[in-house]
Amino acid sequence: MDKLIAIVMNAREGSKDDFVRMIRSFEKTMYRVAVGILRSDEDAADAIQDTIVAAYRQIHQLREPQYAQTWLIRILINECNGIRKRKERVVALYEPERACADSAGRLSEEKLDLYDAIGMLPGEQREVIILHYLEDMPLKAMGEMLRLSEGTIKSRLYRAREKLALLLNGPVQEEGML
Repeated sequence: MDKLIAIVMNAREGSKDDFVRMIRSFEKTMYRVAVGILRSDEDAADAIQDTIVAAYRQIHQLREPQYAQTWLIRILINECNGIRKRKERVVALYEPERACADSAGRLSEEKLDLYDAIGMLPGEQREVIILHYLEDMPLKAMGEMLRLSEGTIKSRLYRAREKLALLLNGPVQEEGML
């Protein structure tokens, strides 16, 4: 980790090579977070590219080198949210039917896989699930990154887990109600 801190410090001082090394050390995490939020390789690549450009322009603002990953992922999440918002404003002329829901919006007999279910969560819940469970980020670090209290993070995780359970298992039926 000390080597990474030295790389980040050199990048902050203007070393282009060390900036590239810093980005490379976080690229897998950036990809997983972006795809988890955006659910598209193309959109994830756009978000990562925009993040790298923004990080390069703002690297001098990074005060604590040991928090470089948190800083970078925060920029990435902002870029992903921007892409999501721009896509929501676009009106689709054709929307393919979802295989997982019927016309009334009920889930079909086929169970969703975990990643499809995570993709169906609202953005705030999707972020905390991805960061906590897929990136193994502690609640405190998530709170700092998302600028939220630990209590808010916990409640979002709770609601996200409840919604995931419903999406993956379907509504729970009482015994004898077939």
